[in-house]
Amino acid sequence: MLQKTTAQTKIKALRKRIRIVQGGTSSSKTFTILPLLIQYAIQTPNSEISVVSESIPHLKRGALKDFLKIMDWTNNFNPNNFNKSNLTYKFSNGSYIEFFSVDQPDKLRGARRDVLFINECNNVTFESYQQLAIRTKKFIYLDYNPTNEFWVHTELLQDPAADFIILTYKDNEALDSAIVKEIEKAKVKAETSSYWENWWNVYGLGQIGNLEGVIFNNWKQIDQIPNEAELIGYGVDFGYSADPTAIIEVYKWNGKRILNEICYQKGLSNSQIAKFMNNKKPAYCDSAEPKSISELKLYGINATGVTKGADSIRFGIQIMQEQDYLVTKQSLNLINEFRKYAWDKDKRTGEALNKPVDMFNHAIDAVRYHEMEDLGLKKVFFTF
Repeated sequence: MLQKTTAQTKIKALRKRIRIVQGGTSSSKTFTILPLLIQYAIQTPNSEISVVSESIPHLKRGALKDFLKIMDWTNNFNPNNFNKSNLTYKFSNGSYIEFFSVDQPDKLRGARRDVLFINECNNVTFESYQQLAIRTKKFIYLDYNPTNEFWVHTELLQDPAADFIILTYKDNEALDSAIVKEIEKAKVKAETSSYWENWWNVYGLGQIGNLEGVIFNNWKQIDQIPNEAELIGYGVDFGYSADPTAIIEVYKWNGKRILNEICYQKGLSNSQIAKFMNNKKPAYCDSAEPKSISELKLYGINATGVTKGADSIRFGIQIMQEQDYLVTKQSLNLINEFRKYAWDKDKRTGEALNKPVDMFNHAIDAVRYHEMEDLGLKKVFFTF
């Protein structure tokens, strides 16, 4: 059920045309804006409302999923009114809320609307925002985590037509206490690590961060896997209750490597994990889980534990940094990790430490295991 929070009060008080909501993790930005859009659609007949994000997979796992949940909780959902093909919900009074992504050019330059909401707008270009904004008649919501300064700060904050607020997890009284404790662990870590200081500023306090030391910049998103691409294997990072099991497909195509996330889930048994893979291609797994690897073999999977040695994490990262990667847009968790995986720094000296931060790395570890076996051993061999 929806619970009244400080975040709701603050967002509802925004009145100007451009309504900017900057916030940390679990501050209920999206989950508060969506009910306001639903209320507007119900109270204002024939309203045209667009909810936009960087990709359709991102929408389906984020804003659209939350929208359907809220509609169900508030007893407003009628399955006959939801068009799954074009992701549009029509209300009985003629209003509708549509969901689309900025990678659909016809939508960007298409029909006009009354209200616009760009979810996680820091992943959208300013040009895309402009195309949408000039076709929006009434008001616009923008939300984001402030991982670094971008066009909202440089182009919009000084606009007299813009309202601006900052939310944190403390504005979300509906948040579970266990999540609060997990977030606040970063405050302690921030005392000795500049990485965690930045993390706490961004995700704990909702302040603009400075994302330094990101490890991977050698990747781009693609819509789908080309038909000519060749699947060469899988990378598997085991998890269960605390961490997810991550499985990444690795393809070769035109001198590049394509990464496709097919699993990122908690609580999976080894029999369930096996169903994500076929028995013909190698699956390179975390060798710290020999029992799981043995069970995957019993289910017919060509599973092998990765060869580890001294400084194997840095070695695997180096192998990955030498490649050109294309990442499918449905690989949301891998994309998120690529954007955040960074070298740690000593807060006192400011010097980079000889290790990455042990966070945002489940899918990346899966890729690393595959690449260490498929490419890394060859490199070691040829350097003798």
